[in-house]
Amino acid sequence: MARGSLSLPALRGGLLALLAAALFGISTPLVQRLGAGLGAFTTAALLYAGAAVVGALSLRTAAHEARLQRSDAWRLIGMAGFGAALGPVALSWGLQHTSGASASLMLTLEALFTATLAWWLYSETMDRRVWAAMLLLLAGGMALVMDQGLQGGTQLLGLLAVLLATVAWGVDNTLSRGLAERDPSQVVMAKASLGAAATACLAMAWGEPLPTLTAALGLFAVGATGYGLSLRFYLLAQRAFGAARTGSVFAFAPFIGAAVAFGFGERSAGWLMLLGGLLMLAGVLLHLAESHGHEHAHDPLEHEHAHRHDDGHHTHSHDVMPTGSHSHVHFHEPVTHAHPHAPDVHHQHRH
Repeated sequence: MARGSLSLPALRGGLLALLAAALFGISTPLVQRLGAGLGAFTTAALLYAGAAVVGALSLRTAAHEARLQRSDAWRLIGMAGFGAALGPVALSWGLQHTSGASASLMLTLEALFTATLAWWLYSETMDRRVWAAMLLLLAGGMALVMDQGLQGGTQLLGLLAVLLATVAWGVDNTLSRGLAERDPSQVVMAKASLGAAATACLAMAWGEPLPTLTAALGLFAVGATGYGLSLRFYLLAQRAFGAARTGSVFAFAPFIGAAVAFGFGERSAGWLMLLGGLLMLAGVLLHLAESHGHEHAHDPLEHEHAHRHDDGHHTHSHDVMPTGSHSHVHFHEPVTHAHPHAPDVHHQHRH
């Protein structure tokens, strides 16, 4: 297969990750406005209730996507605990106590935690350029902390709560990598349902006030798009080009969120916030400029996931060759070749 055609999955993955970033980025300042006066558990429950409905409405048949397995339960519980409970609760509380623009920019550190965990747990390649990008993200985050520290204790605590949310979502992203072959709609529905149920119970136990109808419908809609659709696109992007690179492209979400916050009239930006934003933007761009290609070997592998027959890695035969994406158990013969690649499900070799 031609060298250029093998890069198409990475291009598709990048576009899906960017779409996921746009949806999530827009959601952050909306959550700050709609969640004003509400409890953090109530806000999180409404967001993931919307996400669960999106997952349920977008389910595909077993012929098109691989089903969740019982062995996936522990990952889903972990994803729900970190990504659909701790993450949104920390973000909701933080947004009520700090600047919307700085909170949006702080979310860029999700890429740092995702990439570091992917390197540590899955041995995803991290060359000098990527490490430099991660250091720029970290430096940007430190500038934001200093900026909010100068504003007062409550502002700093709010930003640190957002930082906790980025850690939680970094763990969530890393756990979700193991489900990249499963139907993303099933994953979204299962994770969101667990998270919504847990946070709703906590909201009632905590005695949080009920939301108005407008706030409830607004947060439900934001959850459906910024969390449900965004997570679906994120999982599809991970399938195409790995957890670290998906996290890096997704790091554009905070800049989108900060732009929307300024569009809503926020004018809290100081020179430290601007410096932090520029450092983080430089880190994201540097990570995206990475190019990785070398001779590598594929071991024999049998698995099930949605795939096509024009990607250079699915050459098995059918009695009647299907068109487009389909799912079934299939076998990969061992092969050694060289082409540009990303750490997707077929390129998890060590370096």
